[in-house]
Amino acid sequence: MTKSLSKKNIWEIFSRFSKITPEPKGELEYTSPYTLLVAVVLSAQSTDVGVNKATKKLFAIAKTPGEMVKIGENKIIENIRTIGLYKNKAKNIINLSQKLLDNFGGEVPKTHIELESLPGVGRKTANVVLSMAFGIPTIAVDTHVFRVSNRTGLAIGKNVEEVEEKLIKRLPEKYFFHAHHWLILHGRYTCKARNPLCIECVISDLCPSKVN
Repeated sequence: MTKSLSKKNIWEIFSRFSKITPEPKGELEYTSPYTLLVAVVLSAQSTDVGVNKATKKLFAIAKTPGEMVKIGENKIIENIRTIGLYKNKAKNIINLSQKLLDNFGGEVPKTHIELESLPGVGRKTANVVLSMAFGIPTIAVDTHVFRVSNRTGLAIGKNVEEVEEKLIKRLPEKYFFHAHHWLILHGRYTCKARNPLCIECVISDLCPSKVN
């Protein structure tokens, strides 16, 4: 069983990440809090590359809640059918856009509770939007963050809620704001689900799960 990392090693991990990528960025393309929200909703079970291809076409014709509601669900489907679960996602985009117009003056809210009241928006999506759109420090635990946290012993948990709670408690304040993106990028390109690239990993000497 993987052991939890010491505070010293946690600090060292993020110190190394910060030297390699001082200002990590998400890979979804957006121009406003609203387009970010739509992109994150679309990204569930889809790659950022695939979402960016779809939203490039979609945002060319609708980039506000009002415009999205006006073009309608069928037009959204036409533009996002290349990504998974596109029918359900199109419905969620219409419904959340209408709710933004009805309840929030067409603006994306800045609290967990309000964001999670929107159709298709869960805690992970809310965390991503709060962090990337509004600069509010949060930890969004996706599959990459969950995997890296458990493998390294950074935050061991059986579900995303448990991992998120432990990360919030264990992450150094100095590195908290960028931690989400560092962990996602590390999981996406190095600490992969299959065949992790331990030989290329900058924190392999600190990781109890190193396999080669």
